[in-house]
Amino acid sequence: MYKSNTIFHDDPYRFVMPTLRQIRYFLAIGAQGGFTPAAAALHVAQPALSRQMALLEDELGFALFVREARGVSLTPAGRQFRDRVANIEQSLQTAIEDGRQMSRGEAGVLRLLHSSSLPLERLLPCIRQFHDGTPSARIDIDRLSSEQQLAEIAEGKADIGFIRLPVLRRTDDVALRHLAAERLVAALPARHPLAGTSSLALAELAEERFVSAVHRERGGLARCVTELCLKRGFVPRLAPAISRKTSMLTLVAAGFGIAVIPDGMQKLASPGIAFVPLRDDDAVAASAIVLPAAPLPLAEAFASLAEGLLGAAADAAKARDF
Repeated sequence: MYKSNTIFHDDPYRFVMPTLRQIRYFLAIGAQGGFTPAAAALHVAQPALSRQMALLEDELGFALFVREARGVSLTPAGRQFRDRVANIEQSLQTAIEDGRQMSRGEAGVLRLLHSSSLPLERLLPCIRQFHDGTPSARIDIDRLSSEQQLAEIAEGKADIGFIRLPVLRRTDDVALRHLAAERLVAALPARHPLAGTSSLALAELAEERFVSAVHRERGGLARCVTELCLKRGFVPRLAPAISRKTSMLTLVAAGFGIAVIPDGMQKLASPGIAFVPLRDDDAVAASAIVLPAAPLPLAEAFASLAEGLLGAAADAAKARDF
């Protein structure tokens, strides 16, 4: 019969950490109702089992068992301890498997950023395929300017970003992976005199009012368009109402002015807008994926998937235009 010679410690603040083997032994004794049947079930010698339980009680500072004529039973403290640790081995196994999945890029939370000129609609095929391949992962999505994305990712607040080039500030803490450039199109009010033309040269828009403007501390689409206009000898004139977000298309539809946007943003347009391709060879908008210098496996997996899918979409658009 088990008899504990434990001398309990009286320091209530002493930190103790039972081993997984001790917990497994303890649970077996409670389930079997005695040391002898537990030792047989565990395939260990009974003296070794008794010694481990004496050490465990000494570490915990309270008795786990009560001696009885036909074996042992749990003390009230022992029953509570059993209830709290009963699933600890399963929890540990789950934690190990979760860690393995995360290390393989199969689970976890991916914090994803995108700019307004790289709308979520363009990324949806990537998100769907990523979810199908990694159902245990979750994607947390937010929209920020390209410059803000660089800062967030450099500081570890996000895992991957999709930015519109150019950007004004670079840092060694992030890496850029360039994506295929998109053709630019002119977004015009449906009743605009140029709305029915098959194509336009950017210089033909010199007298138009633009519903977007460059932010002095940011790059992105507005700066790309402005630089193209400057190469043709004019500064874009501002419309009476402007926006640097996708709401610029709402302003175009309302007749406030025009916008020059990437081809992929046409899907966001409301009725009342006509899109006319720009025929200038350099009328393109570049974009890139932003990753930390040492990306998480989950971010690396999404980036590789996005490069393939977005590249295929760009090739299909080129073939269609040709």
